[in-house]
Amino acid sequence: MNAHFFSDTSVMTGRSLRHVTRSMDTIITVTIMPIAFMLLFVFVLGGAIQAGTDNYVGYLLPGILLIAIASGISYTAFRLFNDLQSGIFERFHSMPIARSSVLWGHVLTSLVSNAISVVVIVLVALLMGFRSSAGVLPWLAVAGILVLFTLALTWIAVLAGLSAKSTDGAVGFSYPLIFLPFVSSAFVPTASMPGPVRAFAENQPVTSIVNTIRALFEQQPVGGGIWIALAWGVGILLIAYALAMRAYRRKIA
Repeated sequence: MNAHFFSDTSVMTGRSLRHVTRSMDTIITVTIMPIAFMLLFVFVLGGAIQAGTDNYVGYLLPGILLIAIASGISYTAFRLFNDLQSGIFERFHSMPIARSSVLWGHVLTSLVSNAISVVVIVLVALLMGFRSSAGVLPWLAVAGILVLFTLALTWIAVLAGLSAKSTDGAVGFSYPLIFLPFVSSAFVPTASMPGPVRAFAENQPVTSIVNTIRALFEQQPVGGGIWIALAWGVGILLIAYALAMRAYRRKIA
């Protein structure tokens, strides 16, 4: 590892964050869409949905947070693809810096921008009636799970940004990720779904993550679900990271 890796990464993160602050529509866009979904499901469709709870906004919130993150990471792929097309990577690589710091700058920017979106959505949920009696440790556990989920999806975004042939290709990969929570326990219990759909919903990563976050918010036992959620998150992160770094080495070879 380059001796200046951390300082180089800090500089690259600062550069990428400045791009975000100059184009705040990216954060606004990825925040408004999940909030719109939350308003729609709570105030328009909530009365017709049998979720087994009187506080549907609390039931809904974990899935909305995952949708926000899945939407937000598409901009990581977009910014990375634009950097590649502009030739800025070649300029960076001609400098005495840690080469991986260029990627990590985009990854850390994704963490910061998605954290802002998550905080805003939670504040809106509180205004809509969301309440949690969870203490500091459960909230920290929720934060940790969301950070792991963000990192895993961000490295998928890095892989997409490095591999895409067009802007549409760079961001198009995120659409299935955005809609994956709709086929999970995020909006309704999986028991209400038809057989094949239920089987898929109960065995995909979003359901275990949503159920774990929901249990933490409600101070309910998380059981083995938290280990399944963590296994999904760590597994996806390791695979996406390995593939992204391999693609990066091919690009700069």
